[in-house]
Amino acid sequence: MKRERNRKKTVFLIVWLAIIVALLAAVLIIGLPGERAETIAETMKDGVLHDRNRVSLFGLLDVSPALISAFAVTGILLFCALLIRIFAVPRFRTVPGRFQAAVEKLVGFFGDLAASNSPHKTGFVAAYIFSAGVYVFFSTLFELFGFQAVSTEGTSVTLPAPLADINGALAMGIMSFLVILVAGFAVNGVKGGLRVLKDFSLPVSMSFRIFGALLSGLMVTELVYYYNALSFLVPVVVAVLFTLLHAIIQTYVLTTLVSVFYGEAVEPPAPSEKKKKLKGNIKS
Repeated sequence: MKRERNRKKTVFLIVWLAIIVALLAAVLIIGLPGERAETIAETMKDGVLHDRNRVSLFGLLDVSPALISAFAVTGILLFCALLIRIFAVPRFRTVPGRFQAAVEKLVGFFGDLAASNSPHKTGFVAAYIFSAGVYVFFSTLFELFGFQAVSTEGTSVTLPAPLADINGALAMGIMSFLVILVAGFAVNGVKGGLRVLKDFSLPVSMSFRIFGALLSGLMVTELVYYYNALSFLVPVVVAVLFTLLHAIIQTYVLTTLVSVFYGEAVEPPAPSEKKKKLKGNIKS
């Protein structure tokens, strides 16, 4: 029986590989020329500036497709969170099931990250990096689904990852910086806030790090899709690998940086040398 099953599996794989190789050879030989709505240069430029292929927002304003993606991802995440809170959390038990264990591991990962980088004030930053990390991860994966929208020019456009737009990346960087800044003022007063303000380049660096990483993947994927010789099978591998790697890496990098800078902002100020000498003289 085992030999028969193995033989069937081998035949099945060989047949599928033969079909894939045959189709790939046909694409490379024939070329399948088709009409292009825009040149590759225009495609790459629009991927950076988003000055074309804009989408109407309820007929009120023409916006970048990335904004529609941001609204969609935010709505989906909030809806899922509501469902988990209403239906799943009340059923959590001391001995967790698979779903409860997965949720606890996810929350525990960001909690441990916050505790290790910000041991003085952990609660708020743990909640923030959890929400920011989940948003970055799933908003990056959003482009894999290939949801379509109709542009103002009447053409079909694929909704990109929200953070592939520089405005979305800047919004994430500035919001993270404001969280760190407010924490510095709230915990250590004016000195803590001024210490954070010294790192004014932080939101810019975080924003361009996210934007550059996601944009590079977008550009590579656009190049692969644009040319017919590469548009068969290769985009599946390239898109999935680039998107998954960017989702994991950028989530970890952003949450780590935020927790580290937050920990520095809320760290109690070290006692000055004069206070140390005064305490030593009092003790002696």
